[in-house]
Amino acid sequence: MNDLDQARAVLYGLALGDALGWPIEFLKMDKITVIYGEGGIQEPPDPALVTDETQTSLVIAEALIEAGDADIDTLMRAVTRGLIAWSNSPDNTRAPGHTVTEAVRTLESGVSWQESGIPHAKGNGSAVRVAPIGYLYQNDPERLREVARATGVTTHAHPTAIAAAIACADLIRLALAGVPPEEYANQVLDFLGPDATDEFIAAIHKTRHVASWTDEFAAMEYLGGGWIAEEAVSLALYSVTRYADDFPGALRRAVNIPGDSDSVGCLTGGISAAYLGLDAVPTSWIEHLEHRDHIESVAARLADKKQTLYG
Repeated sequence: MNDLDQARAVLYGLALGDALGWPIEFLKMDKITVIYGEGGIQEPPDPALVTDETQTSLVIAEALIEAGDADIDTLMRAVTRGLIAWSNSPDNTRAPGHTVTEAVRTLESGVSWQESGIPHAKGNGSAVRVAPIGYLYQNDPERLREVARATGVTTHAHPTAIAAAIACADLIRLALAGVPPEEYANQVLDFLGPDATDEFIAAIHKTRHVASWTDEFAAMEYLGGGWIAEEAVSLALYSVTRYADDFPGALRRAVNIPGDSDSVGCLTGGISAAYLGLDAVPTSWIEHLEHRDHIESVAARLADKKQTLYG
């Protein structure tokens, strides 16, 4: 894939995972199967509506387009402006997380991005928005680490949430490089190094533990509901690895859980599409996607930024 197709794949992938999971977030499995059948939800609705996961990912992408080549404080000022504008936007009606809302209000009051994050918060809100970082800094791992950490700590200051944000950006990097999904767990832990907390490491080890289970739902249940950062990452890793060559299959596996379906779907969709490429993403799904024209525009401008930075 060229840079533009990679950007399109990542952004469409995460948005479609978000849109597939959104209708069933907060539902128990018995209710999901009553509504959608034994296999759960299989196709995004028409229109395929996105949530704060996609919206904040686009905020990060726009900040990178504006200041991805600047020093970290300049970049984070762009991120701060974007998050505040999103938070006050009429589009912010898709059940945004309390932690992100509280942290953005803190930013809006004038508190710096280094101090705005909630110290005890380790939800997945910082991890789900870093895919554009993994894309832009694919060939600059230390810049990837710096920016993922900074954007994460802005809202979620718990060390495990920070580890998850760095890890999810790195997973996009690995996927774009064509690294097989079965190698992600080892490589992402190696990349994290001292940033990997004990609970994050334990969650990744759980993903390895269930890899050979035949009962996929039991495996997903064992990994958790995805509401907290390390669980969301482990559920996405399992889904991507289980369906390494099947983008729709990976998303269906990711979202059909009695948990944070749209967040796990968002993480899974970005990684899977980055690995498999744009051709693996059903065009009929893309056609139904909310804000498709805007996503296409962001992808094109992000690809231009990458070309400007790295050639």
